[in-house]
Amino acid sequence: MAKTKEQKAVIIDKLESALKDAASSVFVHFTKVTVAEESAMRRALRKDGVSYVVAKKTLIRRALDKLGHKHDDVALGGEVAIAYGGEDSTVAARLMHEFGKKLTDKLTILGGLFEGKLMAQAQMQEIATIPSMNGLRGMFVNVINSPIAGLAIALKAIADKRSE
Repeated sequence: MAKTKEQKAVIIDKLESALKDAASSVFVHFTKVTVAEESAMRRALRKDGVSYVVAKKTLIRRALDKLGHKHDDVALGGEVAIAYGGEDSTVAARLMHEFGKKLTDKLTILGGLFEGKLMAQAQMQEIATIPSMNGLRGMFVNVINSPIAGLAIALKAIADKRSE
């Protein structure tokens, strides 16, 4: 059933507010995704505070136009969905990247908005590979801890040598 202009305007407004309010939004092409796969994906996304919306490309483009973005760099082809939100700016891209690995040839990142800037596919793929904040903290602790651990090992080796 075709949507009326008023219904389309409501959808555009919802998309516009979602894209504007979220720290990052990811445009995803999906094809041949089963209902069970999509339901599992939506559950996992919801658990991390990420929303997932399927919308017509023309309505997505109109919402981007209302926000003042030139969407020519982002090729919105096929069926398109938007994943947005989450407490971390990279969580939507990272989760969609993970699902893209699980659902090979069924889910592809097309681009997105990251901190108010429109990003192409390659840029969003790079953002998707950034570790989570907890992962980055763990890496930082390892960097700080490694010289101390090396010193402790060297001192223990010297102590063992002297005690022989």
